[in-house]
Amino acid sequence: MAEAIPFTKGHGTGNDFVIVPDPDGLLDLSDAQVAALCDRRFGIGGDGILRVVRSAVIAAGTDAAASGAEWFMDYRNADGSAAEMCGNGIRVFARYLEQSGFASIEAPLPIGTRAGVKTVTRSDRGYEVDLGVFRIDADGPLVRARGLEVPRPGLGIDVGNPHVIIALQSAAELEGLDLTVQPLLDPPPVAGANIEFVVPGDPLVREGIGSIRMRVFERGVGETLSCGTGVAAAALAVREWAGSAAPDHWAVEVPGGELGVRMVDGHVLLSGPATLVFSGDVALT
Repeated sequence: MAEAIPFTKGHGTGNDFVIVPDPDGLLDLSDAQVAALCDRRFGIGGDGILRVVRSAVIAAGTDAAASGAEWFMDYRNADGSAAEMCGNGIRVFARYLEQSGFASIEAPLPIGTRAGVKTVTRSDRGYEVDLGVFRIDADGPLVRARGLEVPRPGLGIDVGNPHVIIALQSAAELEGLDLTVQPLLDPPPVAGANIEFVVPGDPLVREGIGSIRMRVFERGVGETLSCGTGVAAAALAVREWAGSAAPDHWAVEVPGGELGVRMVDGHVLLSGPATLVFSGDVALT
């Protein structure tokens, strides 16, 4: 008989996850099992898995445990591949910890990830995560995508995981992209990258807050309704292109809703909602 495990389904602006509690690190989910759980027709459905495990009992959490982060977000993409970080996922993860009684967010909550320890706090939008310092690579790859007549230059930005951001000319161009087909990067990054396509708001800045729209193709997943780290990277890219007068606060519209980004002392912070939808038990095969 197949083993049954508890789970909770959650999402942040439509970027959805299967949350699997495993405090003592007893589960060893294969790539195939992760993919099966994330399958939208034959499984629960999700863009990825959030395994809730104590930092002290997972090899990747050694540094997190030493830094005082009790909990580690073991994030896996829908194809089973491990990812460094997930900006929407960590807010959902924090919401789960709080609702389950595993942790409190009355004070800033440190959470371990493969991109280091990230701190989550409450915000007017729901939850805010400090993604830490970021790195901009001006020599980004050329990007070919179905719906674009010619390749476009991309800007590489690392916010704990890698992104390539492409500026488009209009909302029509953004809507005309066919992201059922994976865009091609030339040269291809060794570890792959999430790919964001952005257009400016009209106006770009209103009352000191920048505004952009975005679509994303996530590595190991495909197009998603939202990507938290991608939202942060997109805001950073447009801020870089806009120059020194650009604001440090941004509102980013994605198909699943709106997220907030702000830059403080060389760090980039992401804020937005986190929703838990339902819980149950599922058999592993």
